[in-house]
Amino acid sequence: MGKVYERIDGRLRAFIEAQHIFFTATAPLDGDGTVNLSPKGLAGSFAVIDELTVAYLDFAGSNAETIAHLRENGRITLMWCAFEGPPNIVRVHGRGEPVFRDDPRWAALIEHFPGIDPTPHGLRAIIVVTADLVRDSCGYAVPFMTYDEDRPVHKSRFARETDESLDAYFRKKEHIASSIDGLPGLPLPLPPLPAS
Repeated sequence: MGKVYERIDGRLRAFIEAQHIFFTATAPLDGDGTVNLSPKGLAGSFAVIDELTVAYLDFAGSNAETIAHLRENGRITLMWCAFEGPPNIVRVHGRGEPVFRDDPRWAALIEHFPGIDPTPHGLRAIIVVTADLVRDSCGYAVPFMTYDEDRPVHKSRFARETDESLDAYFRKKEHIASSIDGLPGLPLPLPPLPAS
């Protein structure tokens, strides 16, 4: 059944990298605060940096709960489950950090995502997660589902935005600069996307 892993490598890494979707879970420190669970996709937007570090691209959206929670306390769990092939669920429990566009680490981190052009997606941050605990479980109750393709809607929606109009879009949204619970979210004004 379940097993704990010391590192993300071999078959475990191959399984994670083969999945088309994963989920992130975060929460504020306040016990009455809002727990957030988000699906993440888009081919090429996830990378294993090393045996204990993973990262994913955080694109434009209607809120910034994950960013707000990570800025407050850093706790995050990532989960992948097999919808095809043998049943399996993998969780990485760890500490996460949003790396914003004006961070000096940005240029080195973005190189881990050569398979995706971040420009048309309104890239806001790179979320870097250091694993504290890596484990799997059976996944026997997860249904079979078939992946067809990524939806083109996100790209077509945000491709028409400039950095300036994206910043204006974020300012109009209630839960971008601050979370549902009032925690600091995405820092605005949005810094320009660095030239690649």
